[in-house]
Amino acid sequence: MNENTRILLGVFAGMAAGAALGLLLAPEKGSDTRDDLSLSIKDLGYNIQEGTENKINHLGNIKDRLSNAISESFDRDDYSDHVEHV
Repeated sequence: MNENTRILLGVFAGMAAGAALGLLLAPEKGSDTRDDLSLSIKDLGYNIQEGTENKINHLGNIKDRLSNAISESFDRDDYSDHVEHV
């Protein structure tokens, strides 16, 4: 048997062994795996949305504190002029 034939037989044997092990050791049916994946992606989406809402609220609080700090350091008319300008 030449070397190319041995390599080819080894590749086919490896593919057959891999396919057999994959069928024997598969944890769940494909439909169950797809359902689990879908739920995980939905949960990830909800977590991203919730995190984004929290960050927006946090930024709103920072804006309010900054606005209050600026308004306290300027007199009211000067502050209003700056706000209108921005």
